[in-house]
Parts: sequence; structure tokens; C-alpha cells
Amino acid sequence: MNDTATSAFRPRVLVTKIGLDGHDRGSRIVAAACRDAGMEVIYTPPWQSIPAVVKLALEEDVDVIGISSLATDHLIVPKLMTALGDAGLGDVRVVVGGIVPANEEEALVASGVRAVFHPGSTLDEITTRIRAYAGETRRARAASEGAR
Repeated sequence: MNDTATSAFRPRVLVTKIGLDGHDRGSRIVAAACRDAGMEVIYTPPWQSIPAVVKLALEEDVDVIGISSLATDHLIVPKLMTALGDAGLGDVRVVVGGIVPANEEEALVASGVRAVFHPGSTLDEITTRIRAYAGETRRARAASEGAR
């Protein structure tokens, strides 16, 4: 049995906002829901730079990064995806939540974003899927370590 199927599995989730959007109510609510669901949450205040997020993801060995966007800061997420890959963190799953128009969602998914959560997504749906994505990250890491 792998660790994602046991109660000992505690996903490590970075919840952050990149760019200039300072609306952080949604990210605080999701961070609390993840914590309440038994995840280890690393929360940052708004206005994070892409290099700062990559550095923190590396230092904290996170499984999932959650990006909150109420304005248009989700448009720089593809740059984050590239930076994560360049840092050797291509296995970290990234999710975005907030106001994301359908035509912009397609570009996020094409860049490697695992999911986009829109207003109306339930906290149960969000935490369940984040836990599943964290399991994907752990399995990908285990496979790459086994290949070495």
C-alpha cells in the first residue's frame, strides 16, 4: 500500500497569490479548509513573485501549489509553470482558483495547470482533488527516484 492511501499521508500545499492582486479572502478560506482536512499548509501573503514561489516550493518540498486569482494574475501562471520546470519541480501539481474566463482556462491547462476551481466550487471538492493531486506528485517523485 502506498502512503497516499493511508491516514499518515499529509499533503504539503503552498497557497499563494502571485502578481499584484491583493484580494486574499479566497486563498485564506482554501488554506484553512486544507489545514482542516489534515494537510500541511504553507500560506503566503499576497504579491508574491514567481521566483519567490519557486524558492518556497523547493524549500518546503510541496506537493501542490494553489494559486488564487481574483484579477488577471492567473495570466502569469504559465511563467510559473516554466520556472517550476526549470527548477526541477515539474512534478509539483498546480491548481488555480478564482475568476478565470473559459478562454484563459484553456491556456492554463495547456501550460500544465492540473485544475481550475471557479466560484461555486465546494471546499470538499477542492480539498479532495488537492489531496488526489498531491498523491500524483508523490507517485511521480517515487517513480523518478526509482529510475535513478
